[in-house]
Amino acid sequence: MSNVNLLLFGIYPYIALAICLIGSWARFDLSQYSWKAGSSQIFTRTPAERRYMRIASNLFHVGVLFILAGHFVGLLMPEALYHAFISTADKQLLAMVSGGFFGILCLIGLLMLLGRRLFDARVRASSSFSDTMILVVLLAQLVLGLLTIVASTHHLDGSVMVLLANWAQAVVTLQPQVSAASIEPVSLVYKLHVFLGLTLFVLFPFTRLVHIVSAPVWYLGRRYQIVRQKG
Repeated sequence: MSNVNLLLFGIYPYIALAICLIGSWARFDLSQYSWKAGSSQIFTRTPAERRYMRIASNLFHVGVLFILAGHFVGLLMPEALYHAFISTADKQLLAMVSGGFFGILCLIGLLMLLGRRLFDARVRASSSFSDTMILVVLLAQLVLGLLTIVASTHHLDGSVMVLLANWAQAVVTLQPQVSAASIEPVSLVYKLHVFLGLTLFVLFPFTRLVHIVSAPVWYLGRRYQIVRQKG
């Protein structure tokens, strides 16, 4: 096993997670007013623009939520659990079909959102560097993910999927040597997809992605606000 492989896939996951957790805590503690999605929906002026925004946002968010759920279940579920009702090869085929479908939905929505941010003058003027940068990084990650589906057609026995699952489970169980050894045999497109996915954890605390973990649960116990009209 090479030292580079150990660094990127055995040690870097913990660096990325540490930056994500500590950075998120620091931002929430020191700059709560920046903890937001920074919605640009206010710049929609016509019904057509509102419809465009609604379609783009829904396609992107529905796609990305299903992709995240699929990755979580697919990578962290031990073989002993899913072998009771599905084979490894069938599980890979299911992942390819569902991941491809929701990946295409997400890609269409993301391209629409990125195009709006780049080519709508009002939205572009209100956007920060990180707003645009994170969409570009997400686009690169999504394209890599779709390319892994193409690569998976060359080994439909599920062998590579098992190696990637072993890597993720070894990371969670704090076994960096095992995780690095598990992912070493897989091809470059998978490694790039994994590395960029880990890098998203690094970028998470410093971008609008923080709104993923926000939920207005405090509204449930907050006192009612009394709003009166003037005059």
